[in-house]
Amino acid sequence: MPDLNDELRRLADEAARQARKLTVADVIRQGDRRRRRGITFWALRRARTPGPGTQAKPGRRWPGRVAPLAAAAAVIAVIAGTAAVSGVIHGRRPAGGASLAHRFIAYVGNAGSGTVTPIRTATNKALPPIKAGSGPDALAITPDGKTVYVANYDYHHGTVTPIRTATNTALPAIKTGHTPAALVITPDGKTVYVANFDSGTVTPIRTATNKALPPITTGSHPVEIAITPDGKTVYVTNNGSGTVTPIRTATNKALPPIKTGSHPDAIAITPDGKTVYVANLESGTVTPIRTATNTALPPITTGGAVEIAITPDGKTAYVGNGSGISGTVIPIRTATNKALPPITTGYPNAIAITPDGKTAYVASGPSGAVIPIRTATNKALPRIKIGGSPVDVAITPDGRTAYVASFLKNTVTPIRTATNKALAPIATGGFQPVAIVITP
Repeated sequence: MPDLNDELRRLADEAARQARKLTVADVIRQGDRRRRRGITFWALRRARTPGPGTQAKPGRRWPGRVAPLAAAAAVIAVIAGTAAVSGVIHGRRPAGGASLAHRFIAYVGNAGSGTVTPIRTATNKALPPIKAGSGPDALAITPDGKTVYVANYDYHHGTVTPIRTATNTALPAIKTGHTPAALVITPDGKTVYVANFDSGTVTPIRTATNKALPPITTGSHPVEIAITPDGKTVYVTNNGSGTVTPIRTATNKALPPIKTGSHPDAIAITPDGKTVYVANLESGTVTPIRTATNTALPPITTGGAVEIAITPDGKTAYVGNGSGISGTVIPIRTATNKALPPITTGYPNAIAITPDGKTAYVASGPSGAVIPIRTATNKALPRIKIGGSPVDVAITPDGRTAYVASFLKNTVTPIRTATNKALAPIATGGFQPVAIVITP
């Protein structure tokens, strides 16, 4: 495995240059979270949900993610000779030429260096990294595009860092519960909801003041979060208790938990707000939930579900199945909740769908590639080689470019969706990029 050894050696060398070093235990702990997009080169479980242009993208979670990362960390330690390593509703824009494209900025969370890198999509140039907190691997952006909120996944601590996009300046960190893993913003932009993995709570934050409100108790290990398009209800997957907790945003009161399968992870909501789809990692199923009654429907068998994305028309949910080394994506018709034949992709670390709904892009870390899927035929197109363990993908609101974060290369690679050609990778200036959001 010369390529992997080279990547690991480079990773160890990069770690030695970082001002903040993580112990091997810290790196393993960082991997022990749901939403880090494929924080490893092998099959690691994660999920990411597209949602209103406010949706966060967290890192990864347990269980089942620790062993591969631990093995990788051990290899890095041996190679380095040291015990320390450093560790959507999509907005639509009228056609209008390059001037509008200039307004899109991609923000990249670099978990290993505690920074966020802005990238101008008009030029594909990275701006200076912005210092956030420890382990920034979940990002969400307000609907007006003025503020990015960054969840700093610090073990048994927890803060969220707001960043003003006009100046790319970080504001004072906001205290949350322990280990914030995911966050989502209401469609009106007034409130951020933060899932605190180790506290078993959700922290609301008022965006007007950046003040945290009293925490809301959920189930054990809340790991992912989504909000209905009308902004009335937040749904939180509780990885440790096998439930989903609905929260009424008008009162910030939790409703009775809804039983799902074992280790619910990824979550997505249809654009009409009528159905929540929950990926149950260990059960190998997806649980649909009717939002009108908060009732779970019969589970849909998929295999080890780690990722869900729903087309803008709401007709199909694409479920990343991380069972085995090969990995597949399984389409589910939402009208019938029937699974269609699987599409071979490689381990699906992230799925993003173009605003026109015609193509799903699947980032596969182990294969070092992005796989486009034509939604009209559910056929995979030729792989787009990226390298460096692609862990997250985000698409510009005009649908012209997909941006892919490579965890091992510390780069983001743009892909032109018209041709599916990868452009030159962009160095983030940070370490371990794991999440991307793009301004509306």
